[in-house]
Amino acid sequence: MGEAAVAFLLEQVKEVVIGYADLIFGAENELEQLKSDLALLKGFLKQMAEKKKKEDPLRILERQTRDAVYAVEDTIDKCFTNAIAKKSFHRSVGLKNVSLAKEVRSIREDKVKPLLDKFATFDFKSAGVQDSLTVSKGDTPIRQNRVVGFDKEEATISAYLKEKTDKLDVISIVGIPGQGKTTLAWKIYQSDQIGYHFPIRIWVNISQVFNSRDVFLEILKRFFPSQDTSSLNFNDLAQTVRACLEKEKFLLVLDDVWSVVAWDKIKEVLPVDNGEAKVLITTRETDVGEKSRVYKAPHNLKFLDDDESWELLQYEVFGLEDCPPELSTVGYVIAKKCDGVPLTIVVIGGILFDQLTKSRSTAASEWETVSTNVSGALQDDKTQRITEAVELSYQRLPDDLRECFVFLGVFPEDYEIPAKMLCGLWISEGYVLPRNGKSLEESAEDNMNDLICRNLLKVEKTNHMGKVKTCQVHDMIRAFCIKISKDENLCHEIKISKTGALEPPVSEVKDSHRLCFRSNLSKFLQESPRGPHVRSFLCFYERPVELEPQYITVIPDGFRKLRILESKCIIFNQFPAKITKLIHLRYLTLYIESLKILPEPITQLWNLQSLVVETKSRSITMKANMWRMVRLRYLKTRAAIVLDNKWKGDAGQNLHTLNRLAPECCTEAVSKRAKNLKALGISGKVAIVFENKFLENLHQLEKLKLVNSVTYEQTSEDKLHSLPPQNRFPPSLKRLTLTNTFLGWQHMSTLATIRSLEALKLKDNAFVGLPWNLGLDSFPNLQLLLILNTNLVLWEASTGSFPKLRILVVKNCENLKEIPECLGTHLEKLEIDRVRFSAVQSAKKIEEAKKGKPKGKFEVPFNLIVGPACDTK
Repeated sequence: MGEAAVAFLLEQVKEVVIGYADLIFGAENELEQLKSDLALLKGFLKQMAEKKKKEDPLRILERQTRDAVYAVEDTIDKCFTNAIAKKSFHRSVGLKNVSLAKEVRSIREDKVKPLLDKFATFDFKSAGVQDSLTVSKGDTPIRQNRVVGFDKEEATISAYLKEKTDKLDVISIVGIPGQGKTTLAWKIYQSDQIGYHFPIRIWVNISQVFNSRDVFLEILKRFFPSQDTSSLNFNDLAQTVRACLEKEKFLLVLDDVWSVVAWDKIKEVLPVDNGEAKVLITTRETDVGEKSRVYKAPHNLKFLDDDESWELLQYEVFGLEDCPPELSTVGYVIAKKCDGVPLTIVVIGGILFDQLTKSRSTAASEWETVSTNVSGALQDDKTQRITEAVELSYQRLPDDLRECFVFLGVFPEDYEIPAKMLCGLWISEGYVLPRNGKSLEESAEDNMNDLICRNLLKVEKTNHMGKVKTCQVHDMIRAFCIKISKDENLCHEIKISKTGALEPPVSEVKDSHRLCFRSNLSKFLQESPRGPHVRSFLCFYERPVELEPQYITVIPDGFRKLRILESKCIIFNQFPAKITKLIHLRYLTLYIESLKILPEPITQLWNLQSLVVETKSRSITMKANMWRMVRLRYLKTRAAIVLDNKWKGDAGQNLHTLNRLAPECCTEAVSKRAKNLKALGISGKVAIVFENKFLENLHQLEKLKLVNSVTYEQTSEDKLHSLPPQNRFPPSLKRLTLTNTFLGWQHMSTLATIRSLEALKLKDNAFVGLPWNLGLDSFPNLQLLLILNTNLVLWEASTGSFPKLRILVVKNCENLKEIPECLGTHLEKLEIDRVRFSAVQSAKKIEEAKKGKPKGKFEVPFNLIVGPACDTK
């Protein structure tokens, strides 16, 4: 995990050397030397990262490296803080920064050079590090006494296996660690009906570091049990396996296939034209399931429901005996909190069994304790089964992705994590660096999707286009992340003990690097804590709470080197002025209900990348000079931001998201500074936006939201009467949302000419009028159309109106008579709610028409969602 930290520090030093000549004057040579040392150190760490499993000597070196990185960061931050305190923030070259030169020289000699010497003389081969990690499994892959909750899935997959096909079929079972993939596969493999159907059955455990020769030899054992085939060379071995499988009716089970590369190697010996044969795969990796499919989509294993979870938990604790009545209620609650993961239930069952065995009289109270903190019980698991199960996936992660994964432990149990928040925090922590020409945000999103594909992070909500909006971490995986975080001293959660004291005590906070709060922030702050090394201050309350005024200054006074302050669940009664002294902040979220002004000193936050402000105000005046905040990338608030026109500056090129901007600030001067914007929201009198070339100058803009603040009753001068020509819109526009614009449907012709448009959302009377006849209008690339709250009655379209439309959402359109049936040609999802009976019937006609059409191999099945407020009578 050290490589990502060093890579991030190296980038930071490069930025300092290039961009802050006035602050490093006199220390340039020392910083250049430090940069060279860090590049060399990064090379050593990259070599170490290629080792699949790190034994103690390497782990110690890695921990020492992280400590050294923190020390270097502290040194640079301290010197910059002192330099900025002595000078005004403007860039004028001053006296030599002798302090920085001296400090950098000292830290190089004390921390970095000794590490380089250790790495240079380190013998990787004799360190006990194994280049290949094999997974040892017994002959019986799972416990066979009790299998709960897989009856329907067993029947479904068994039916797939017995289906006649023209070619070799492959069925994959995909799920998270401990979910029961192997259990289900073994149950199917051992069943009488499958044994009768397939004369030859072969079970192969796949090791984490794949060796195709071992797999082929395992297959041959079924055909030549008494012969030693290990002497065959690889080509002869592969040909023999292929010949054995070519004409046989067989079932081959490949348990725990870890990569697409492994599958491709095995596929080379499989007889593609043998329709009598089947292959059943279990895997944690969604990509493996997708790449191996022939006829059937991957089978995503279901989680146990509450009753099934309780059945399994009772068996783990009581065997075949009944649960005593006094324990059944709390036992059911515990089972429900295990998220339907069999391994979690088994581990918790072992803990409950131990408590019951020690003392029957105190079992009820101890079970109550477990029920309030199942996640904590998993962290204290003495059997290490959770650790062992997740460790296999963890070891396969690239070094930088491990950092992102372990960070998931900071979020509370069952916390719904916004995808944008997660990516922003990763970036600000330094876990993400741009790669393959992608932006930081795109790279972070790739990391999130990678963890999802590996079933280490689960999707909770998606937008209409299927993009992840929120995600969650299973308790079992979260427990593993917390354990690693504790082992590496990465984060401390501040809790209250049974005695009412803080855990850990405030005296220990000074050595922490991250602090996490889910409650009791005020109790912590009233002790005036100091955290000279704390970089992240993370608050995740279930609901917003107000911070008492006397504690507002404690955070900026006590934690001067903060880089991350996630506090939008903490309500400030005023803007915390001293926050602007935290010049190292990269990520800041605030909740100030009646905020009117973002003050000028915010300009001093020259490191700031993300600023999110929650408020109930309709507008905010930005007194700070955004055009001097060189690193600012993400600025979001629901209020309309009014910029101060007096400010000048050449920053703004890194800004990629600005939401929301007041229309009067949509000037050509602003568009030239923020020319790389990719997402923009505008709130106010939208008609003003089209009075100049503001939008057409934004060549990188892909997502645009226009929220008209006027109402239908207001004067005609306030309304948006028409749309400008297509060339006045951003040339790369893909997603457009219009709200409250009250346009006539005839103006849709203008939007039809925006050929790049892929998603169009019309909300709250964006368009009004009884008829909408598209005529010859065509939206050639539109994939999503959402219509929410309009008085539309008659909708007429043709097959050419929306040739690529995949998703249609119609809600709160109570006057609409019918949805045109011709829209269903390529439709994959139709969602309706609060529409009249005839519109529901037209939607069902589309569904019937879709059912009657033959489906392609990879065609997505049509999904009709009828909301509860629809008229169905």
